[in-house]
Amino acid sequence: MDIQVTYRWTSRLSMRIVKNGDVHVSAPIGLSKSKVEDFIAQHSDWIEKARKRTAEKQQQRANFYNQLPLATREQACEALARLKAMVEPMVEKHSQIMGVRPTRLYYKATISRWGQCNIKDGSICFSLYLLLLPEWCVEHVVVHELCHLLEPSHNARFHKLMDCYYPRWREARAEARRRLSICRNNDIS
Repeated sequence: MDIQVTYRWTSRLSMRIVKNGDVHVSAPIGLSKSKVEDFIAQHSDWIEKARKRTAEKQQQRANFYNQLPLATREQACEALARLKAMVEPMVEKHSQIMGVRPTRLYYKATISRWGQCNIKDGSICFSLYLLLLPEWCVEHVVVHELCHLLEPSHNARFHKLMDCYYPRWREARAEARRRLSICRNNDIS
């Protein structure tokens, strides 16, 4: 376990466990090293539990993504064909309804995002791992990315567009997150 201490313009000590299990401590500038060490020692039980939870969440994520075999070229090609067959009709349908047209669709095995819209060139990228979600959740991602062609940010207008074009978007987002078991940072202050 690695412990990294960063001194900042803050009024209190805080720490969090990052994905690899390391401990990141934020300390006020000028606070003595011994006080930081005492803080870490006082929270050793929390650190141990938080590291265990973080490791479990990372294993859950790995188990989720490992459901889609992409190790061979054949597996990747088969996954790509399946996803295209599902996504492209959705894009066509919703593009017509919304009055937008992406310039290009492409697909990658990304785990950080289900989809990404490049508003500068109008292209949209979809994660191959969308295949692990129910079709109605995939449709939510399609509409979400198409809405970015109308509104780049996630502001109130964007949410109104989502409400208009895919009213079940909140439910679909929650289901996708539930399946992935996304967790919030393990923080302590």
